[in-house]
Amino acid sequence: MNYTICVTSAFGVEAATKRELERLGITGVRAENGKIVFQGTAATVAACNLYLRTANKVFVVLGTFSATSFDELFGGVYAIPFEDFIPVSASIPVTGKTARSDLFAYSACQSIIKKAICKRLMEKRRVLTLPETGARYGVEFFFYRNECMICLNTSGDGLHRRGYRTLVGEAPLKETLAAALLDFSVWNPQKTLVDPFCGSGTIAIEAARIACNIPAGMDREFDFTAWGEEFSSPLLQEKERAAAAINYSATPDIQGYDIEDSQILLARAHAKAAGVADKIHFQRRDMRALSSHAKYGVVVTNPPYGKRLAEGAEVISLMRDYGKVAQTLPTWSFYTITSFLDFERCFGKKAEKKRKLFNGNLECCYYQMPGPRPPQKPREENR
Repeated sequence: MNYTICVTSAFGVEAATKRELERLGITGVRAENGKIVFQGTAATVAACNLYLRTANKVFVVLGTFSATSFDELFGGVYAIPFEDFIPVSASIPVTGKTARSDLFAYSACQSIIKKAICKRLMEKRRVLTLPETGARYGVEFFFYRNECMICLNTSGDGLHRRGYRTLVGEAPLKETLAAALLDFSVWNPQKTLVDPFCGSGTIAIEAARIACNIPAGMDREFDFTAWGEEFSSPLLQEKERAAAAINYSATPDIQGYDIEDSQILLARAHAKAAGVADKIHFQRRDMRALSSHAKYGVVVTNPPYGKRLAEGAEVISLMRDYGKVAQTLPTWSFYTITSFLDFERCFGKKAEKKRKLFNGNLECCYYQMPGPRPPQKPREENR
């Protein structure tokens, strides 16, 4: 059966998610308002959930309609054939978002949508109550400019929940954002990667899993696997193929440093849980001591700010010292996400490209400073 599938991603990350979809063979799609919509099967749903590193969630679209009043909202939802998708025993949580629409009261929209779904299911199933004791069929609504999209959440928890980060560190960077930062950089598994402010290790761990070809969702569960064999069987098959393609013998040069012992302990624990403890060198080290024998390396990092570091003079001093370290590695590439507005001046260099991103609710800028390209190795002449 064919479905309309919607993949969501965070603001500014859409281009990375689109590239990932293209690598899965899904072409001709366009990202708009954090959503990428295309056609696919249950196997497509399984592949997207398993492999996408930068996406937030994967949805099956049930219907779209316009609504500027609560009556229109109720009618639009009620017209959707939920009985074709949702069993009578299902648990049906309703969540969503509204933006630039006449119906902006989230709780009211949530309540009306839930009532319309329940009324439709009870009438079509000829029951008086819905026990909601079965598998979770999460319904999400997206209201934008009075257009409402009603979807089933196939992922369950957000795709940033890989299953390896069970401990909590300070100012955690979501795994999906970490993967996007790597995607927007010039790093690949053949290049040295250093995160001199590694915190709990998310950037380094995501890089190591990329180097080993470990799918993002390999170690977690998804809601859609409880929706019957049509959905569960493709995921089992895809996981078998994915497991055979994992390269545990990969030897990437990935290093993570932090000045706090507690952060390094967290990073090592997370790397172990992620199955890549032997692929990353974590060490307690001040960023100012960064050095390397590698000629062409890449720094991708999220320096401390906000709660992790006092504002004012301390931030300025840190960013200036970070810039001085970069000067000692003139052939390296530096990629830095920060909310510190005066970063370029303190760092001492203008970014070649700047990208607006959000780390949680914090508006940040991703400063992209690629270094010179390594010289091409001469080709051997055919004899």
